[in-house]
Amino acid sequence: MSKISQADLDVLFNSARTFSEWTDEKVSENTLKQVYDLAKMAPTAANCQPARIVFVVSDKAKEKLKPCLDAGNIAKTMSAPVTAIIAEDMRFYTHFDKLFPIADARSWYEGNPDLILDTALRNTALQGAYLIMAARALGLDCGPMSGFNNQMVDDLFFKNTSFKSNFLCNLGYGSRKKVYPRLPRFEFDEACRII
Repeated sequence: MSKISQADLDVLFNSARTFSEWTDEKVSENTLKQVYDLAKMAPTAANCQPARIVFVVSDKAKEKLKPCLDAGNIAKTMSAPVTAIIAEDMRFYTHFDKLFPIADARSWYEGNPDLILDTALRNTALQGAYLIMAARALGLDCGPMSGFNNQMVDDLFFKNTSFKSNFLCNLGYGSRKKVYPRLPRFEFDEACRII
């Protein structure tokens, strides 16, 4: 596999920022499909793919989401062209016949709620991170966040399903008018060991 360019690395990591303000430019449905089609290719445990994503775009859907948000997240979410609700399907293991036909993976999970929860949380968080990287690769800016009422989101958007919200991510074309200086990061020796 070939190494990507420094310019590409900058797009994905070094120059990328978390955005709170957005331009008026819309994000097309085709772009959202492209984002998902890239993100879905990244690995999950036994190809379990537990993430389920609702792209909140319409004014009606945004108004539905608004009361679920913490006060500090309302303005940036309402002004974002898209808010992705990244949720985990707590019955992800029922799809292994399609997603992992090389073994009886369903039997690993059925009747094991701790393993289901652990796998769903970890792999949905991974898939949400892949979504961020895919969005950046396609020229979108991102604003991932907690700071919302998960139960209210689940009641409003996932009633009578096995889906549970994990986190939100605003997507669009960020306005650089109010981008804060990058906060410090740990150096390698502060966060890592090679043994």
